[in-house]
Order: sequence, then structure tokens, then C-alpha cells
Amino acid sequence: MTQGLLPFKFLSTKESKIFTGFSGLLLYMDLLQLMRFDRMIDRTIQVKKDSQGWSDEQVLLSLILLNISGGDCVDDIAKLEFDDGFCRILQHVELRGKFGRERKKFLNRWRKKRENAVPSPSSIFRYLANFHYESEEQKREQGKAFIPASNDHLSKLPDLNGEIVGFCQRHNLESTATLDIDATLVKTSKSNALCAYKDGRAYQPINVWWAEQELVHYTEFRDGNVPAGHKILRILRESLLLLPDGVDEVYVRSDSAAYQHELLRYCDLGKNDKYGRIRFAIGCDITNAFRASIAIDNDIQWNPIYKKLNGESVETSQEWAEVCFVPNAIGHSKKGPAYRYIAVRELLEQQQLPGFDGQLTFPFPIMNMDNRSYKLTAIVTNLNWDSEEIIHWYRKRSGKSEEVHGIMKEDFAGGKLPSSDFGENAAWWWIMIIALNINNIMKKLVLQKEWNKKRMKALRFHIINIPALVKFRKNKFEIYLAEKHPSLDIMINARKRIMELACLPAG
Repeated sequence: MTQGLLPFKFLSTKESKIFTGFSGLLLYMDLLQLMRFDRMIDRTIQVKKDSQGWSDEQVLLSLILLNISGGDCVDDIAKLEFDDGFCRILQHVELRGKFGRERKKFLNRWRKKRENAVPSPSSIFRYLANFHYESEEQKREQGKAFIPASNDHLSKLPDLNGEIVGFCQRHNLESTATLDIDATLVKTSKSNALCAYKDGRAYQPINVWWAEQELVHYTEFRDGNVPAGHKILRILRESLLLLPDGVDEVYVRSDSAAYQHELLRYCDLGKNDKYGRIRFAIGCDITNAFRASIAIDNDIQWNPIYKKLNGESVETSQEWAEVCFVPNAIGHSKKGPAYRYIAVRELLEQQQLPGFDGQLTFPFPIMNMDNRSYKLTAIVTNLNWDSEEIIHWYRKRSGKSEEVHGIMKEDFAGGKLPSSDFGENAAWWWIMIIALNINNIMKKLVLQKEWNKKRMKALRFHIINIPALVKFRKNKFEIYLAEKHPSLDIMINARKRIMELACLPAG
């Protein structure tokens, strides 16, 4: 029977030739071997260390490869399981380096002969359930922001991510860590999810992006009703504890969620024993007191903000001014810290419609000056740079760190949570973060510079989801791509680079 309009058919085959549709995933397995991912897991995650069945390494590796290949839910693991070529290589590789008693112990984790190469969806759900802390759920109070404590297993995922970040730091040393702190909403229909400040039910994890390394250094999964600024100083402190060796100086950028005088004081007074005084630029709340400080200052000077266009500085419609402002929260002490406040205004060009006598409303702060209306924003900082330089530096966080939020939810599996249980979703989110970081390390350390800015769509099209013939000869696999396939050179060069990294001294 004809299947369609064009002269071809979809058929299954039982031929002995073995194929894979994910030949590019083997590059990531090679990178994980270089990173000694198995040892990282042994040092941190011990959910299934001495029990039977799937090991921590097998489950976590499967979920990481699922994220990288494009799967966004637990059931998508079947796509990997039915890839015969990939599974045969995976089963062969997991025994690499295991001999004698160690190999026998590993194989005896299963009472019967194991047939699958990756865990089934039910096995993954049972594994994720180990990260849920049921007793914490009893502590919730109606209408109050609450962050459940992590159980012993969930609390180790930040350590695993820290090991991965540390690997990148050893091979790409950065003495400066600019930490961009920002929250993102993950919409969901889960019945246990709470309503966020917009868009209905959601979770609202808060992330710390290390700008120089282009890695998510830390994250905390949260309910949607937890404000982004809730306990944000603790987030900063925990992030600082996980920074790897080699970092000497720390900078912090955030929106107004971090505009908390406790956090500003902690940074400015150098209360962190290891990093001392932390420089920051943080969005400032536009309060009535702040507006009043602008209005009464007769000497305030507004200066144009410029942007680079074709190598030349071009004046924009925005202006900045330094504002003499001392918040009441710190104004009671002569020894209190003194920060710089920089206001930015932009003329609103929208005209009132004819016949409309009401007051226009905007989703952002406005202020009337000189009989004109302006959009008003502000930055508080302890930097001693030129004001316009601070503004441009601060705005870089809105580009990359917020772009990463979209990548988490669209390119990886962060936008589709697997459970109604908080701990399972938190573990799923952390595993997605780890997969994202491994991919960024692949781009930074292994692939050519032209790939650094590529999204996952391009990597999957050109590298990851590439079909290949798999042959096993002399105790090793040979992967055959189509003749003159443009991805072949990319893969060969990537493996050469991984070998070079293996031979180079780290640090």
C-alpha cells in the first residue's frame, strides 16, 4: 500500500548492520572521560553507591546525554534506548577500566542479565524520588515563602556541579568571577506548584552565572511564590564557597531583587574572609524618596549615553546622572557605607491619544521632569569607574545571563518538569544545569571558536544528531559517517583537541 504522495516508504529492518543517529554524543562521552566524570560522581553523589540496579553514574550520564541530544522529558529516554549503535558503545564503554572483582561486582548489580543500555523511565522516576524530602513539605505555611531544605542526596548536586566548574577553571584559568544573579519562571501545570507573581502556576529557580567562564556556577530551585530576593544573601554566600581555586576577585551584578542593604553591606565591607571587598552594580528600587532626591537637586547634570555602532560612538535617547541619595535604612549612622547611585532616564515618546483624559500607566517607573515624562531606572554601586562605563558593564548581565534562561527551558529539559514532588523537580533542574555546563565546556575547550556562540539547534544539526554506521573490530568501535560528510572533520578535530587536553597539565 502506498504510504504517501512521494515514491518512498518507511520500513524496519533486521539486517545485522548497526547504526546510530547520535554519533556526536560520543564526543561528549569522550569529554566526560577526560573530566573523569565517574570519579566526580564517586566523590559527591552516593544515592546508589552500594545497592543493586542502575548506578549513579549510569542514571546521571543517561539524563545528561538525554538533555544534550534534545530530549525534554523522562519518556524521551526511549529514543536513546532504541538507538542500537549508541547503546552498544555505551555498554562497552561503561566496563572500560573495570577488571576482575570490580567488573564482577558491577555486573552483579543485576540479578538477571541486563538487556537495556540506559535506565527505563520507571527506573529514572524511582531514582529521582531519592532527592525528595517529604518531611520538609509538612513545614509549609499558607501564604508564606518557603524553601524546603535539601536532603543528603539533593545537597550533593551543587558539589558535583562545582567539580565540573572546577575542571573548566583548571583548563581555562580566570582570576576574576563576575557573578550575575537572576531568577527565572518555569511555567507548569503541576497541581502542587504555586502561583507566581505572573503567568499562573510556576517554579522560580534563582541562578548564578559566572560571566567569564560562561557557566551556571550555582542554582537553587524554588516555588513560584518565593520572591527572587528572598534570602539572596545566602545564595551569594553559598556561591562564593563553591568558587574554585584561582579566583582572586569577585564582582556581583543583579537586578533590583538584590537591592538589600544587608547584601550591599556584606559586599562593600569585605565580610567574606576569602575574597574581601566585593564590587557590585545592582538595580535600585525607584522609591518616592529616590524621586525626591532627583527633584530637589538643582545641580543635577544629565549626560547622554553613547553606544558603539560600526566602530563609532553614537548618542542614544538615554541620559545618566549621579544622584545624591542616602536611603533611610543606612542614613542613621555616620559610619555607614556610602554608595554611588546612578539614575538613567529615557524620554517617553508615546503621545496621549485624542479624547483620552485618563492617566497613562506603564509597567516600569516613570518620572515627570521639565514637563516631560521619562522612564526611570537606577543602579547602586561601589565601583569607582566612570558612570557610563558602569552602566554598559551592568547591562551585560541582561544579555547573556538572561539568554541562558531561555536556553535552559527551550534548548535543554528545564522547561518540562517531571513530577509534582518538589525534590524530584529540583534534582531534574540541577541535572539540566550540569548538562548545560558540560555543553558549554565542550564549546569553550574543545570546539573551534566559531561554535562558542552557537545554540543547541546548530550543535544538534551539525554535530550531535548525525547518523553513522557502527562496526566493532579488535575490541574497539569504528564510526563511519557518509563519505565527504562535513561533520567528519569537526568530530575528528574535536577528538584531537580532547587528546591534547588530556596531555596538557591542568591549571
